[in-house]
Amino acid sequence: MSDWHDVREELRTFALGLPETHQDHPWGETVIKVGKKVFLFLGLDEPTEKWDPTFGVKLLSEAHGHALTVEGARPSGHGLGRAGWVTVPLVSELPETEVLLDWVEESYRAIAPKRAINQLDLT
Repeated sequence: MSDWHDVREELRTFALGLPETHQDHPWGETVIKVGKKVFLFLGLDEPTEKWDPTFGVKLLSEAHGHALTVEGARPSGHGLGRAGWVTVPLVSELPETEVLLDWVEESYRAIAPKRAINQLDLT
C-alpha cells in the first residue's frame, strides 16, 4: 500500500463492511457513519492547496497515543481532539495497514450503538 489513495480506499472499504454503516458527504468531504454519527473522517477525494490527505478516528485507548506518534498526526480540530479524535496524514510513514484498520474499528466501537457492536462481535 504505497499510494495514499489505496490506503484511503482500504480504510473506506473496511469501514463500510462494519454493521449499519454508510458513506456520506457533509461539507463536501467523505465520512463513514454508523447511524447518524461519524466514526471515520476521510476528507476530500483529492488534495487541494489547503488540504492534504488525512483520515480521522476517535481513539480512547493506548491507540490514541500511538496514532499521535505518526509524523504530522494531531488532535482533530473543532474541539474534537478533546474527545479523543486524531487526524492522521495519509502521506506520512504509516503503521501497518492492520493497525490502521484496528483504529477504524476502535473508532466504530466508540460511536456505534450496542446492537451494532453485538452484531460485529457475532461475525
